[in-house]
Amino acid sequence: MNDKKTGAATNVSDREILIRRVIDAPRERVWEAMTNINEVERWWGPNGFTTKTEEFAFKPGGVWRHTMIGPDGVEYPNLTRFEEIVAPERIVYTNGGGRKGAKGETFRATWSLKAVGDGTELTLHMVFDSREARDHVVQEYGAIEGGEETLGRLAEHLAKKPAFELVLERVIDAPRARVFEAWTKPEQMAEWFAPKPYKLIIDKMDFRPGGSFSMAMRGPDGTDFPFTGTYREIVPPAKLSWTGEFASGPPGQMSTVVTFEEQGQKTKLHVRQTFHVMTPEIEQATKGAKQGWTMTLDQLEAFCS
Repeated sequence: MNDKKTGAATNVSDREILIRRVIDAPRERVWEAMTNINEVERWWGPNGFTTKTEEFAFKPGGVWRHTMIGPDGVEYPNLTRFEEIVAPERIVYTNGGGRKGAKGETFRATWSLKAVGDGTELTLHMVFDSREARDHVVQEYGAIEGGEETLGRLAEHLAKKPAFELVLERVIDAPRARVFEAWTKPEQMAEWFAPKPYKLIIDKMDFRPGGSFSMAMRGPDGTDFPFTGTYREIVPPAKLSWTGEFASGPPGQMSTVVTFEEQGQKTKLHVRQTFHVMTPEIEQATKGAKQGWTMTLDQLEAFCS
């Protein structure tokens, strides 16, 4: 490893923690579970821990302010600052935290994802400022066991089937940049993003990572069916992801990932929408989800052609 200030080689073996695990899930799926905060909160931390997020902006320079809560109710405030994000290969961040009211430590972490067949080799590499700091978190907080348990919880989370999931693919006869643009501007989305005879009503569309949106499907009788959400990842012109919820909640009850693959002058579109919980409103919505999305993509194709 090179020192960031001098570029000189540095031996960090006495102040690092290295944990590796092969997870039985494709790399893209592991990446999503690691970057969608609603999924992260379902597996983050050692066994028995829960996580509460106060602020989350997944981008270089963004922060994740969160509190881990142990099975005994003890709180562990943490502040993560993202330095580097290379989807779906690597996340680098610094983190500071510890038991509330006690001495904490700061470290730099690198999560690396490597595709291995149909699975993913996930490596967590943490480097502390000193050997003493590293030894402190190992002895005081059980950092090695906790890291292993955290990766274990991620593997268990990915092994579970979601409440409902819909996957669609479509090749659209239009350049990738054109198709991507149709998802990014409210005046364009309003033209196609609702299966007829419904219309899309856009109250707010803050198109940026961490930005929120507020929209509604308006029926022919004037009834609105509102939904809100947050953009999680925007990689022009290759990928969009967001989380969303209906008015009845709970927050982040669904997540959607759309990828755009260039095929000459055409675009291969891949859509995956996952419902993480099942409520009466979601159950009703899923009954027509495939037909609704199919009609919507038909309208997108006509709009872009």
